[in-house]
Amino acid sequence: MKVTWLPDAEPRPRRVAVGEFDGVHLGHRAVIGDADTVLTFDPHPRAVVTPEAAPKLLTPLPVKTDIIAGMGVEELVVIPFDGAFAAQEPQAFVDEVLVGRLGATEVRVGENFRFGHQAKGDVALLQRQDAFTTTVAEMVEVDGEIVSSTHIRGLIVAGEVERAARFLGLPFHLRGIVQHGDKRGRTLGYPTANLVPDNALCYPGNGIYACRAALGDQWWPAAVNVGVRPTFVTGRGVLVEAYIIGYDGDCYDQELRLAFLQRIRGEKRFEDVDELIEQMGRDTALAAEIAG
Repeated sequence: MKVTWLPDAEPRPRRVAVGEFDGVHLGHRAVIGDADTVLTFDPHPRAVVTPEAAPKLLTPLPVKTDIIAGMGVEELVVIPFDGAFAAQEPQAFVDEVLVGRLGATEVRVGENFRFGHQAKGDVALLQRQDAFTTTVAEMVEVDGEIVSSTHIRGLIVAGEVERAARFLGLPFHLRGIVQHGDKRGRTLGYPTANLVPDNALCYPGNGIYACRAALGDQWWPAAVNVGVRPTFVTGRGVLVEAYIIGYDGDCYDQELRLAFLQRIRGEKRFEDVDELIEQMGRDTALAAEIAG
């Protein structure tokens, strides 16, 4: 899939799906449909317009890109969202971006899509345009609940990664560069690859999870701890520590991708190290069974 920043986009006939698409969940997939081009924003518009209310992202741009590419979309066009773009009137967005820059012949949006200065643009405005047809996707429900990024964020923070996956259409993914930690896992027999969560991103609540872990193109089962390691008073903040089952190598400074499959248990403090090691053995066996 080609990734293009809006200023570099060349006009051509496009079927364009427009939205923030944070999470690329089942509702977003209904919007994207058979579009050949997805138009999105970076950073999230609320991070510019109302930064104090900006959401924790489910999918930063690289993750969003990978998911959308996997849907068979030909091109992802990214709007570098800033104050000047936020001030653009809705009709100007239609004329200058959708028609002038992208050459849209069809525009696909969700039924609650709003755009332009003060979010004054809506579906009705798009439907009045003669330059393109407008396709409006209805909200999607799963288990009687509307699929939304806000709801999925709540599930992730609560550790309900299995349920979140039903709304996302795939497991929740987290990725980052492996950092040096205290190396305590090695002394316990469970060396871990550590990620420091980005405060701008959504990540699962504290606990132990069964995951699939990837370094490069190879995937392994993994037991992952998200938390502050209460058995050891380290003074550190939250870490994501992945014990990659079957992997034996140095992965520092490599990109680690984690797909969260199931929460095994909550984080707890153990009275001694031997008790912790015994529990880690049980956690690892269960993670291998779930993710193997």
